[in-house]
Amino acid sequence: MGKTLKTTCKMCRREGVSLCGKEKCAAKRRSFTPGQHGPNRRARLSPYGIQLREKQKAKRFYNIMERQFRNYYTKAMTQKGNTGEVLVRFLEMRLDNAVYRLGFASTRRQARQMVNHALFEVNGKKVNIPSYQVRVGDEITIRENKKNKIIFEGLSEKLAKHEPPTWLHVDAAELSGKITSVPEGEELKQPFDTKLIVEFYSR
Repeated sequence: MGKTLKTTCKMCRREGVSLCGKEKCAAKRRSFTPGQHGPNRRARLSPYGIQLREKQKAKRFYNIMERQFRNYYTKAMTQKGNTGEVLVRFLEMRLDNAVYRLGFASTRRQARQMVNHALFEVNGKKVNIPSYQVRVGDEITIRENKKNKIIFEGLSEKLAKHEPPTWLHVDAAELSGKITSVPEGEELKQPFDTKLIVEFYSR
């Protein structure tokens, strides 16, 4: 499987927004692009360049590769409704993103790794595929034999203070979460412009 070897916060600075989910993201301290000429660089982007940057921003926000992102777009094109909103809904309802949104992981990259290591169950069945699409009514739980791992220490207290999106419900005592609805309206607004992404792929 393809992967990126770039420093995460360097990508955040390149896109001009925090994509990693870290509290101490470098993009919050340095709003300019990385490199020795970063502070003085004033790039003039063409319409194509602007569209490309939004697409790259979305890919890096959800930590997925180009082929997979294009497949999501192609699938969104076949659905009824606004293509951009449908695209974001597909991305939001990935298992790794749901794990992150529920508060089980501090970043999407960590959530992806945790899913890959088969730490979670969906409706009582082990799932180790980060791109698995969760549905309304699905229950995400930590596997019983994985609850004693160091990464889950103090998680119950953390979840008790965590406020997930309205389409998710978290049970801090049981260390579980449930998909109560699909993301709608304001919950589909992310730090990238889906209209420009649709224009990019519609060329």
